[in-house]
Amino acid sequence: MTDTLSAPQALAPATGPTPQKLRRSIGVVGGTLLTLSCVTPASTLFVVVPDLFSTLGTYTALTIAIGSLLCVAVAFCYSELGTLIPSAGGEYAMVSTMAGRLAGWLVFVLSLLVVMIVPPVIAMGTADYLAPLVHIPAAPAGAGVMLLATLAGLLDLRANAWITGVFLVLEVIAAAVVAVLGFAHTERGASALVHGTVASEHGTPSTVTAMMVVSGLAIALFITQGFSTAVYLSEELENPRRTVARTVLATLAISSAVILVPVIALTLGAPDLAALSSGDLGSMVEAWSNSAVGTFVSLCVALAIINAGIVMVIQNSRVLFASARDKAWPAPVNTALSRLGRFGSPWVATLLVGVPGAALCFVNLDTLYGVTGVSVTAMYLLVAVAALLCRRGAHRTAPAWRMPLWPAVPVLLILVLGYVLTRQDAVYLLWTGGITAVATLYWALYLRPRRATRWLVSIPDDTRG
Repeated sequence: MTDTLSAPQALAPATGPTPQKLRRSIGVVGGTLLTLSCVTPASTLFVVVPDLFSTLGTYTALTIAIGSLLCVAVAFCYSELGTLIPSAGGEYAMVSTMAGRLAGWLVFVLSLLVVMIVPPVIAMGTADYLAPLVHIPAAPAGAGVMLLATLAGLLDLRANAWITGVFLVLEVIAAAVVAVLGFAHTERGASALVHGTVASEHGTPSTVTAMMVVSGLAIALFITQGFSTAVYLSEELENPRRTVARTVLATLAISSAVILVPVIALTLGAPDLAALSSGDLGSMVEAWSNSAVGTFVSLCVALAIINAGIVMVIQNSRVLFASARDKAWPAPVNTALSRLGRFGSPWVATLLVGVPGAALCFVNLDTLYGVTGVSVTAMYLLVAVAALLCRRGAHRTAPAWRMPLWPAVPVLLILVLGYVLTRQDAVYLLWTGGITAVATLYWALYLRPRRATRWLVSIPDDTRG
């Protein structure tokens, strides 16, 4: 148990050359643009939300709203931990420092699952929204987006912040168009939002139960989970003690609004329950307007997906870079993953994120959704545990943003997320549990016996004060 819930540790001593540090080159605006782009509201709305419409019908907006409220508590935990431990390692650096090295390793594995799976899940939606121009099967289109994002991820982070910012404006415009059209063609009253019905396979109304909503919360948490990108970028944010919390909380608020408002509009404006449950949002937009508007929205969504791919590859390569710097792997692997290219980006880690991501585009989409939902929920639970332990020892008086209502917030999160996990499909629990079990064996057989030279979670010198 001492490896799991140890007292806050001192920073690991250096065991070789001084670890390379990422360059501090972005402020609040750049960080917010990158983080919002990782949430990718429009592509999430058009790619992920339809899956909820097909199972939750008119309760989709309510489920996303509950998920957003839970994410407020999660964001509080991320903001406090991210300002105490501003490292490119994100969740695993925070949890390792606060809850022990084994807990941190398990969070790293869960976050690696998420960061490897989410980009191809989003990227595969590109084909549907490029259809007005060209017809490409989903898997090759997604793989192409992943490879394009990988090339962009090799560039300077400041340049990527502006590229993604332009794309972000277009996707917010697309979401706004959907919201305006939906509210302008309202077919039912607001009471429909709190009366859960979904069209069955035969088109007849079917009641959505409370347990179905609880089960859907894993996907709802996934919908807004991109706000955590701010802690991955904390090593490259100027003055992270101030900017991390601002970026996390602002991103969650903006992204929740950009996603939830169009979902409400779609729920109220869908011509009938069958159309809503089908999740064919493009057809609804075209029916409300004309083919030109439908094409514009579709192309904006396609750009949003490419935008999301770029930001996610940037984020995910930082996780691998940090794990190598913290000596999670055999020495040759650590050396390769920690190499920085001419633009200051970890180029080997970027390639190892993007190329396998392209391959994952050929895996069954439902499996990717299910494993991601379970992984995000479990990762948030362990982050909440770390937040519950973050005011011990030297961390009690360290300068940091402090969440309100501590320790009630992390305790409530642990209870709720634990219950949400119990309501997930057994197949996805087994997949995630099996991968976690293999990772635990790696810890027990390789990392723990070499604890003096492996998995030494560090924080860059200039962020400790």
